[in-house]
Amino acid sequence: MDLNASFIQPMRDELTKVGFTELRNPDDVDTALGQASGTTLVFVNSVCGCAAGMARPGAALALSRTGARPDRLVTVFAGQDREATERARSYFSAMPPSSPSIALLKDGALVDFVPRHQIEGRGPEDVAARLERAFEEHCVPA
Repeated sequence: MDLNASFIQPMRDELTKVGFTELRNPDDVDTALGQASGTTLVFVNSVCGCAAGMARPGAALALSRTGARPDRLVTVFAGQDREATERARSYFSAMPPSSPSIALLKDGALVDFVPRHQIEGRGPEDVAARLERAFEEHCVPA
């Protein structure tokens, strides 16, 4: 494992340990997001501080609570898996590229989006509450 990969791996693991599947190439993205039914949460991961201190912990917190949750959890890593990230963003192209960001797709359509500017300066609890509202509105209770 090269130095860059070993530096990034804990950031990847933070999401996979709570149930996210990593999408590392465009084919993985199309397989995961091409599913027409149900809900998919797409986390565009990043090395920045707001991903580490707010977005990843906030997503984990939202998913740890009972209630509605997405059918599928997937993640791409901006700046690392560039082609996969670009393909994932094509599924919510009405939104400007943002990392980190979190998109909720329902039956293949974007129904909610949390861009970086709605993550920066907020705590994990705020991010979790924002995601939980989207889950309650668009997802089936667990």
